Amino acid sequence: FILGENGCGKTTLLKILTGEYQADSGEYKFGNNIQFGYYDQAQTDLDPSKTVIDEVWDRYPGMTQTQVRSALAQFLFKGDDVFKNVGKLSGGEKARASLLKLMLSKANMLLLDEPTRGIDVGAKYEIYQLILDLANKGKTVIMVSSEMPELLGVCDRILVMSGGRLAGEVDAKTATQEDIMRLAAKYV
Repeated sequence: FILGENGCGKTTLLKILTGEYQADSGEYKFGNNIQFGYYDQAQTDLDPSKTVIDEVWDRYPGMTQTQVRSALAQFLFKGDDVFKNVGKLSGGEKARASLLKLMLSKANMLLLDEPTRGIDVGAKYEIYQLILDLANKGKTVIMVSSEMPELLGVCDRILVMSGGRLAGEVDAKTATQEDIMRLAAKYV
């Protein structure tokens, strides 16, 4: 989990990791066979003119209708919900649709940029559960946020950014909010 104030470089870091942006300095290495899946907080991967079922089926045409509907049901799109127009979905529904597409991809490292920004509390809980399920299925999940409550109970480690730099790392099981806030203010 990467936490930091708005504008500190969280999204930029993810875009550097995916290769979309070039790093100014430093270096990083990935293991073998890394396949990225990127969740864009603007959800630019969704076509607002399609239905939910078509959005998934068009991306994965080798799946049968039963397989697509089963996958959609896992992400809480059941019955006639699968025929909703993507452009008319709520923020939480769009987040679930984007996360479903990531789950079905061959990506084994998921970079999630603010997957619950602007989403109501009930939908946030559903999305946290889906993210935990992806991690339990063996996918590495790196999630960024500017909201501290998202950290607790959702992650193993927390990287705290401050002033565009890494301020420190804490173990999510033992860290206190004070520890995190102290790091978040380190370079401000």
